[in-house]
Amino acid sequence: MGLLRFFRVKRKSKVADKKTILDAQIQHSFFATRFRWTDIETFTKNFSTLVGSGGFSTVYLARTAPGMAAAVKILGASERLNRMFRQELDILLQLRHRNIVNFVGYCDERDEGALVFEYVPNGNLQEKLHRRPASTVLPWKIRLVIAFQLAQAIEYLHEKCSLQIVHGDIKSSNILLDEQFNCKLCDFGSAKMGFSSAVGNPSSSSSSPSSPFRAKQLMMGSPGYTDPQYLRTGIASKKNDVYSFGVVLLELVTGKEAFCSEKGQILTSILPPTVRDGGGIKPSEVAELVDPKLRGDFNGDEAGALITIAAACVRQPPAPRPTIGGVVEMIREKMGNVGEVKRGSKLLDVGRW
Repeated sequence: MGLLRFFRVKRKSKVADKKTILDAQIQHSFFATRFRWTDIETFTKNFSTLVGSGGFSTVYLARTAPGMAAAVKILGASERLNRMFRQELDILLQLRHRNIVNFVGYCDERDEGALVFEYVPNGNLQEKLHRRPASTVLPWKIRLVIAFQLAQAIEYLHEKCSLQIVHGDIKSSNILLDEQFNCKLCDFGSAKMGFSSAVGNPSSSSSSPSSPFRAKQLMMGSPGYTDPQYLRTGIASKKNDVYSFGVVLLELVTGKEAFCSEKGQILTSILPPTVRDGGGIKPSEVAELVDPKLRGDFNGDEAGALITIAAACVRQPPAPRPTIGGVVEMIREKMGNVGEVKRGSKLLDVGRW
């Protein structure tokens, strides 16, 4: 009986220690509110409106105040999921960027963790490219802006955070869109913090969360987006995010999905061999690759530039790939400072053609 009491006290002590560490982190991070579980129930009206779900979490529509919509992500109750919750929370507390979904607060009172975000009302990029009504198409200029904004968001994670972050799951369904189709990168459940350029196999003394090098980190990937180098080695790197960004670029240009289950084909395989090897691309090849649903309403030079950048991002082996900061500069150099989507932007109605 005494031994059982000892283990219970020890377990509670560990939980208390984690909360003490978290409190210290909050003091040195961006503002986030610690909510009560009763607040979460009130915001979500007892979890009445489900807006999304994944393998480890569910997302509910919420209202934190009159007229203030939010999204509440609930992670399941298990020791493993609690670790994932703490890890994601640690990272979210470090982030503030206009093209990353805004983190509002959290609740850690129960075994289920709750994360509260701004509600981004216009769906995600995957829906707009692949699940939209047949009569509407995402215009070329909006695709350009999304590409540039996404590159800037990843640049912030890789190069401008105090502890560099690898997102680990860049894909079109994790790119939310606001009313003007500006991009908001979301879902940091697979992210890792404290990287330089890669995560190797260090000694046990360097395995703290803030160390630049830790033991192999298994990041959950998505078919078509996951860097083959990561699949081979299990070693997480910024180059993985660059690869995934390149795939999203190809999605934006071609309108095709990252992985075609019917053909068992990944999107990168459609790149012409000369382009894949670092060569130029012919105007005729650009025309063949660009999304036919645009019906020619695109700039050929811009499309060729994006395809060339995408090819550089997915190059194998990964060493020659550019940094994401380099990608931002390439986009600026070839297309100018694309900026934001203008107010009033909307999908093309192809029924009017």
